Amino acid sequence: MTCDLQQKILAFDCLVPRYTSYPTAPHFKAIDNSKDVYEQRLHGLPHGTNLSLYLHTPYCAKMCHYCGCHTKITQRYAPVEDYIHLMMREIDMLGDQVPNHCTVSHIHFGGGSPGMIRACDFEKIMHRLRRNFAVRNDAEIAIEIDPRGLTEGRVATYAATGVNRISLGVQDFNDRVLQAVNREQPFSLSYNAVNLLHEYGIDDISFDLLYGLPYQTADTIADTVEKALLLSPRRISLFGYAHVPWMKKHMRLIDDKTLPSKDARLAMFTLAGRKLIEAGYQAIGIDHFAKPDDPLAIAAQNGTLRRNFQGYTTDDAPAMIGIGASSIGECADGYIQNCVDIPLYKKAILGSQLPAAKYTTHTADDLFRRDIIHGLMCDLSVNLIDICKRHGHDITVLSNEINDLRIYEDAGLISYDPAAGQLTVHADARPITRVIAAIFDTYLDRAATQPKHAKAI
Repeated sequence: MTCDLQQKILAFDCLVPRYTSYPTAPHFKAIDNSKDVYEQRLHGLPHGTNLSLYLHTPYCAKMCHYCGCHTKITQRYAPVEDYIHLMMREIDMLGDQVPNHCTVSHIHFGGGSPGMIRACDFEKIMHRLRRNFAVRNDAEIAIEIDPRGLTEGRVATYAATGVNRISLGVQDFNDRVLQAVNREQPFSLSYNAVNLLHEYGIDDISFDLLYGLPYQTADTIADTVEKALLLSPRRISLFGYAHVPWMKKHMRLIDDKTLPSKDARLAMFTLAGRKLIEAGYQAIGIDHFAKPDDPLAIAAQNGTLRRNFQGYTTDDAPAMIGIGASSIGECADGYIQNCVDIPLYKKAILGSQLPAAKYTTHTADDLFRRDIIHGLMCDLSVNLIDICKRHGHDITVLSNEINDLRIYEDAGLISYDPAAGQLTVHADARPITRVIAAIFDTYLDRAATQPKHAKAI
């Protein structure tokens, strides 16, 4: 990336959503009665609907200062065990509501730290899921893992219960960086974790890496990427650390003076991305990289890549059910989010009520704009004329947005062909994709005094 291009990208950087949904979570509204909204949506799932299940574990043994997740810290297992029992009761309630003709093609355990769940309890959860849902034999079952808590017993249980994809929270391999964010994690832990997973036949392994952390430099990022390549994961996510101390108070424990500048952050992302591509990985969306034979890369090539609350995915299930506190699901009618607060979640479950707290109802305009936004986020390119026709519009409905694109086109970051309707974000301008997508977001309040999002870079 030239210095001129880098400065143009930085000049357009601003506060924008991550667009794992549209509308985004800050625009969900409160539910008065889950029976009137959630249960009706579950009952109305079309015959033969494929489902995706997301289970959220909102506990960690230690708080990483960069964390933006819904989680609580506990050194005791008792709160986790109590929560697991609540979650299994929720699974039973959902099983009573979801029609028998539905099947499950994806299961994802996120957090927090779902790796905190003991092997015996994880086995119980999987048994409860299979008892209530028709889980397909070829279902992808994935779990996010902190290498610091991985044991052979847990890996053996994962393999025995059908887990076939693991996402390892590597973040960085530099000791000084990790110490600054309260996550001491030597390279040997990840090395041993990868070997253990392979030993039990779990070969689809992803790494999460972060750039923009305290004390990171181009040299430390290069070293981290080289170490990651030694372990040869199938996928690598290269996320930018979002420093939002006004939203996450524990981020105030990070000294702002130790954070890299915007210029340095962009240089880190560019350097890391180049190294991964040179090593044979393919760039996916705005911040993922995958080996050419990985399903994510294949989906990107054939235009079936999708984006949801877990990020980029091959999950093509038309409906997702969120299980656990703060989890988010989606049916054709809109999104549903469970109570974020664990006591409220517990109260609902013990009262034999589904713990849904917020929702959206998709409007025709939401679906129209979501197609554009997710197309840009997944493919960096959309045909606006085709999308307009698909939703019954003339291209003139986007006149204002197309006009707003001109400054980015003049800067050489995008191209737009009015005759064909093709809008493309240039590959080198990948980091600014969220900013381009935000042009089509009618909910975004650019003048908000209380920021709800982080910058794109």
